[in-house]
Amino acid sequence: MITERTGLPLSVGISGANVHDSQALIPLVQGIPPVRSWRGRRRRRPGKLHGDKGYDYNHLRRWLRAHGITPRIARKGTDSSQWLGRHRWTVERTKAWLAGCRRLHRRYERKASHFLAFTSIACTLICYRRLTK
Repeated sequence: MITERTGLPLSVGISGANVHDSQALIPLVQGIPPVRSWRGRRRRRPGKLHGDKGYDYNHLRRWLRAHGITPRIARKGTDSSQWLGRHRWTVERTKAWLAGCRRLHRRYERKASHFLAFTSIACTLICYRRLTK
């Protein structure tokens, strides 16, 4: 899941339990829809992407830079996880909002397409509730 600064989900995907998170980064970034802005053209991609140490791979950093995204990814063995916490809590809060949906708490659906549809509906409801406040 990729969220914006306030925690609204921008792109959602599902994968198997034995798939590393770093393999889903590129499809999730490509799945971000264009965002309308008051000035200029629509933004297609974010300016920065914050990630934990699980995304610390040179090929991911190169891909992000090639697409005009500044990677803010903690480095393995050198960076402390404390600096990432001030940005990570928004993603964790959004995951908690998704866990509030009973159908998503445990995966009741056998087909991945059905589970992705329910996840998309839950993300739509999260966006609707946040934007109507």
